[in-house]
Amino acid sequence: MKKIGIALFAALALLIAAVPGKTAPPEKAPVYDVISVQAPITPATYKYISRALGEAAGGGASGLIILLDTPGGLDLAMRDIVKEILNAPLPIFVYVYPPGARAASAGVMITMAAHVAAMAPGTNIGAAHPVAIGSGKMDETMSKKVENDAVAYVKGIAQRRGRNQEWAENAVRKSESVTAEEALKLHVIDYVAVNLPDLLRQASGREVVLPSGKVVLNTEGAQLREKTMGLREKVLTALSDPNIAYLLLMIGLAGLYFEFSHPGAVLPGVVGGISLILAFFALQTLPVNFAGVLLILFGVVLFIAEIKIVSHGLLTVAGIVSLVLGSLFLFESPIPALRVSFQVLIPTVLITSLFFVAVIGLAVRAQMRKPRTGTEGMVGEEGVALTAVHGEGRVFVRGEYWNATSESPIEEGEPVRVKGIRGLILEVEKRGVSEEAKS
Repeated sequence: MKKIGIALFAALALLIAAVPGKTAPPEKAPVYDVISVQAPITPATYKYISRALGEAAGGGASGLIILLDTPGGLDLAMRDIVKEILNAPLPIFVYVYPPGARAASAGVMITMAAHVAAMAPGTNIGAAHPVAIGSGKMDETMSKKVENDAVAYVKGIAQRRGRNQEWAENAVRKSESVTAEEALKLHVIDYVAVNLPDLLRQASGREVVLPSGKVVLNTEGAQLREKTMGLREKVLTALSDPNIAYLLLMIGLAGLYFEFSHPGAVLPGVVGGISLILAFFALQTLPVNFAGVLLILFGVVLFIAEIKIVSHGLLTVAGIVSLVLGSLFLFESPIPALRVSFQVLIPTVLITSLFFVAVIGLAVRAQMRKPRTGTEGMVGEEGVALTAVHGEGRVFVRGEYWNATSESPIEEGEPVRVKGIRGLILEVEKRGVSEEAKS
């Protein structure tokens, strides 16, 4: 019996072991949102990154990856972006990509602020010296203050992320720039990766510090979820292009000028008003030199004055010169992407100048044209005498019967010309008298 009990117990144990139990569900793959910033740093760029960060945090993403390629940009927009990254509730990757991309000027601060900073082979980072834009050259004291402020700012970012503070200072003071491989050796970045999967593989297991505490990155087998710009952000980005802003400004001024010189056209005024409002919105996001704006506006004033004052074309020439100078001075920035391209500027100035000259010509011709209606419109009109006009009589002019007077006798049926008008009585003369008198 004892042997039977042992055998039954062993069989029961084998049976229990054979029954499949509940297994742990497979671990869900982490998700990382990916955005691409390939433009100068402007308020539109900040809004894009801020929205993407909010969606990543609210959508359960494990982190946000920013693919960066920028020549730099506006200081205030850069600082807003850095503030968002430093206070982000989830890990932020900044990856200078693709090969040939760069993180210059403001891009240096954004890259060094990231929890994970990486670059692709063939990219570069650096040249972060601050420059004056939109208000002329800074004096030596102010330049030193701005430079020291930028140095303290970038060193603070580097210290917080444990990166090379000395190189960060040189990037600002000496505009130093390095390749991806050099940046890795100098501990400016964390990784050199050929592509995103390579970056995620290298970063797996890295410990980063968030405002909530330390977090170990789990990037193995991560799913990438690309986030593109929304319509509003695309519009803001387009308006932040100085070429677009400049074209809108010129279209707006030309449209309003045409409407004021030819009242009632309506469409040019509507298009001009909308374009001018969009242009002013765009100008507040760009490094604008207001001397350039004033020169352009002064040029339009000179074009208007040409219609009112006989200057034999001098005001028109002055207006064109003012327009050209204003266009050249409108945007002042060492970054080509924040200046108007000459390929846009030159044709725009030529077309705009020709437009103003043509409108001025039309307006002057309209002023010199003989009146067609009213009292002035009757002078010079021709007709025929219905009765003999000896002092007084009746004539037929422009399809109407008029009482008329004449200084010289006019026989019935003779052609007449109107010399003037007093109330409802025409002053007439024989047609041909004026020509004879002139000859």
